[in-house]
Formats: sequence, structure tokens, C-alpha cells
Amino acid sequence: MRGRLSRRRDAAADASGAARSREPLRTPTPPGEGPTYRHLGQLVGFVMRLGTREVWDDAAALPPQGEGVLVVANHVSYLDVLAVGRYLIWSGRWPRYLGKAELWNVWPIGWLGRRCRQIPIDRYTSRAKDGLANARAALEAGECVAIYPEGGRTRDPELWPQRGRTGVARLALATGVPVIPVGHWGTHEVMPGRRLTVPRVWPKRTIRVVMGDPVPLDDLIGRQDDAAALREATDRIMEAITRQVEDLRGERRPPAGVWDGTKGGRHSPS
Repeated sequence: MRGRLSRRRDAAADASGAARSREPLRTPTPPGEGPTYRHLGQLVGFVMRLGTREVWDDAAALPPQGEGVLVVANHVSYLDVLAVGRYLIWSGRWPRYLGKAELWNVWPIGWLGRRCRQIPIDRYTSRAKDGLANARAALEAGECVAIYPEGGRTRDPELWPQRGRTGVARLALATGVPVIPVGHWGTHEVMPGRRLTVPRVWPKRTIRVVMGDPVPLDDLIGRQDDAAALREATDRIMEAITRQVEDLRGERRPPAGVWDGTKGGRHSPS
């Protein structure tokens, strides 16, 4: 009996979450923003509804427009940016993604990135600090900045979040804005692997996106130049993201630790 009731509740939640993703775009265009981002969002919405089934929660932790917020998510597929971006836009915020600068050399990605005021970052170079400075300015201006803290798609063979990079923590500790963890699951079934592929749209795959409470970082704010504080903040952020993914997958994290791409295996997150 209890199992049937649980399944009914899950089915009702799925129906509600799927209905929310089918709603029209009502999020106001931010002041000073041109029409490109809105048109792109509407196009992405049409394509995602056509090719996938999206199930969202209510994004209750997301602050309203005008308040700076740092959104962090797991990264398993090329489709993640569209899936999470659409979820955030339909939830009331227009994200400014922090993405690898190489993409800005690819047409039309670079053109769209500039028109939609996305933020390029030259990873692993001395110019990376310029991208972080632009992201910090956006946060201090009350915008929503979205980042994949892993620095790229996870290399964990089981697609769990891998060890995070500390750039996201540096932004969080320098600005004090809320850090909101987002977990998603299902994009890898539409666009699997580490190379661009033709999306698998039949039968329709389900993409689920959920949001957690702000990551507790108050005790570390202002310590963005302290390596130990950066590592601690990054690990807390990744743990919060992983909890969202665990809920979606209905599994417990394997006990052997976190995948570390620099070492090619699971290790303690500390």
C-alpha cells in the first residue's frame, strides 16, 4: 500500500513538473538586453519540448531578478547548457554562462555568446582571471551567473560529478552571493559521449532538473585568497550538487570517493 502511494505521489510530481516545462516563456527581458537572448530561449524551448520530456521542480531557491546569484550544476553532456539554461530562464532568471573561450571562435556559438552577453574564460591561462573578473562584475550587478564547477564534462565512468575546480569558490567567497546547486539527469541519454553526436530523440528521453538550497558558505566569505578555504568551499559546492544528482538517480554515491580527472581515478575529495 505504501509503495503504491509513493508511486502515485511520484507520478503526480512528474506530471506537475512536466506541465511547468510546457508553459510559455513569461520571464521579463532584463533592462538593456536585446531581443536575441529571448528569441534564442524561445527556439530552444520549442526544440526541447519537441525532442524530449522535461520534468522540473519549482526552483524555489532561485532569487528574483535583480539579486546576484551563482548557479552551479553537474556536467554530463553537450546538451546540459540548453537543458539547465532553459530551466533557469523559465524559472525567472536569464543566466550568463561562464564558458571556455574556444567556443567564441566557433560560428554561430561565438556570435550568440556575444549577443547574449555570455562570459568567455581562457581556462588554464593567466587570462582566466579576466573571465572571473567579468563574472564577478555581473554578480555584483545583480545578475545570474551559471557555472559548471567541474571545468568540463565529467570523466567519471559512472557519470557522477567529478572533483570541482576552485574558480567558482573564488567568485562565491569574493561576492557573498548565494550559491544554488542544480542537479539534472537524462541529457546524456539524448547526447551521450564526449563528442558531438546527432541527438537521440526517439523514443523521447526524460530530462529531470532539480534545485537545492543555497550552499552554506558564510563562514568562508572573504577568504578568496586562502587556498584551504577555496578547496573547502569547492568541496561543499560539489557535495551539494552531488546530493541533487543522487536524488534524481535514486542511488547512493559509490563509497570510493570522488573522481579526480588529474589523477584518473577516485580519491578523497579533501
